[in-house]
Amino acid sequence: MPVGLFRVCLLVITAIVNHPLFFPKENGTVPENTEEIIQKMKEREESLRLEQLRLEQEIADQEATQKALEKAAVLVEESKEEKVRWDMWTALSMVIFLLIELWRQDFQEGNWQDIGGEEDDMAVLGKAFKGVALPDKAVLASFYEKRILGTTGDMARMREMVEGFADDLLEALRSVCNRDADMEVEDCMGVGSMYENWRVRKPFVCDLIVPFAPPEPYCFRCQTWCSGDSFPPDEQGYGTIKVCRADQDATGCICDKTKLGEDMLCLLHSQVSSTRPSSEMEDLLCFKNTQYLDADQVMKWFQIAVTKAWNRISHKYEFDLSFSLLDSPGALKIKFKSGKSIAFNLTPVVQYENSDVYFISHFPWSSLEADVPSSTHWFLTFAVYERRFIQLISKTLPANACHVSCLQILSFLHGKQCSLTGPSGLTNYHLKTVLLHLLQARPSQDWAPEKLEARLQDMLKFLEKCLHEKKLYHFFIGNGKVPAELGFPIIFQRAEPLNLFRPFVLRRDIYRKMVDTFHEMLRNMSALINEYTVHIPLAHTNGIRKEPL
Repeated sequence: MPVGLFRVCLLVITAIVNHPLFFPKENGTVPENTEEIIQKMKEREESLRLEQLRLEQEIADQEATQKALEKAAVLVEESKEEKVRWDMWTALSMVIFLLIELWRQDFQEGNWQDIGGEEDDMAVLGKAFKGVALPDKAVLASFYEKRILGTTGDMARMREMVEGFADDLLEALRSVCNRDADMEVEDCMGVGSMYENWRVRKPFVCDLIVPFAPPEPYCFRCQTWCSGDSFPPDEQGYGTIKVCRADQDATGCICDKTKLGEDMLCLLHSQVSSTRPSSEMEDLLCFKNTQYLDADQVMKWFQIAVTKAWNRISHKYEFDLSFSLLDSPGALKIKFKSGKSIAFNLTPVVQYENSDVYFISHFPWSSLEADVPSSTHWFLTFAVYERRFIQLISKTLPANACHVSCLQILSFLHGKQCSLTGPSGLTNYHLKTVLLHLLQARPSQDWAPEKLEARLQDMLKFLEKCLHEKKLYHFFIGNGKVPAELGFPIIFQRAEPLNLFRPFVLRRDIYRKMVDTFHEMLRNMSALINEYTVHIPLAHTNGIRKEPL
């Protein structure tokens, strides 16, 4: 048994020792396998090197992509921050804009025409009041009693006489006009200083306005600068009047759009009105080839109609009637055989909708009438509301209030100064506008008769401030505090304020003349007042007595 195991072990050892892989011969195939392995190892090395390069490139690309992403994230973050800042500034700007708009509306509805306070009067006036001493209230009372109050006693009789004659003249005018073709004339109304009791300069002139309307089936459609359509700045305060058929939009009738035939008749409209050709628009006083009412055509028509009316009733009167101004439709003059004369203005106007605002064809008392853009542009007058406002506010003032006295004295002084140095762009309407602003701004007790001197000084200071700023707003346009009792149209209250001094901004010669005349009036004021004041009655030192409104 042990011998057998020995033999087996010897056989295994011999087989292992003689295996060719352990002890190969010199001419064997092992070297060839080595070169192949080396070649494969080189190829493997090359492939690993290429893979390394590829991996390095991928890593570089990933790093570049990561950097780009980080940079993009930074840019996005910065843009977000910038957008947040921009949104913040946008929101802040909107808030500021809204605040400004609210302030502007509040300023427009409230103290939209800055009156100024006593603490900054001297800063505003500059050199205008240096060396100027206003007369005291005793001298002013004596001056008003002797020079102004004595000249206004005949105004009531003159108004009554002119109104009676004007009514008779208009009645004759209606009788000579063709009711189917000519304009329909309504009753006249008195406006201006003669009917507001502050006219002081002679000759006294009554201003009457006469509303008129087109014949049926036509109507006027008025359009103002504040009605929504864009108007140039030089046309603010004006409007146009279009002559249209009244049945075009209200009734919706098709009789003027369809041929009905000879044996058919529209029950809504007469045959005369439906057959009126469009070529007769010029007979309706329109501008050539348009539907817009022409102020020059209206003037010619009115002058011819007034002449015919006067020829019909002239035998009833012992005086002559003539036109004092040919470029004004109704500037009339009554001349008596004794040589005395009475002048009055009878001006045709067109009513704006259902209000007491009127389109007026000509301003015989205006110095800027030449600035009208064209004959189809009509200026708006608020004279009826101005008269009503003065009457309304007078009911809340103390007895014998000094508001009318201030306007009369200032109007008289300005008229005397213009007679010495020549006319200027400043008119009595500007002076009245100043008074209207102060009446709204000052409390009622400030207009007591003994405060005449202080209120007159307020008017002069306010007027000087407006001249310095070249800004005097129309009292009604853009004024949100107009009393509701007047029934003033809301469209004009919401409009932008109208600067009455705007024409002087570009016309520097007229503006310079106006300022010089005002300053000269301030310097001559005491001399002009003392010239008409002989002595000071003691009975008149505590107030001023005048006719009630």
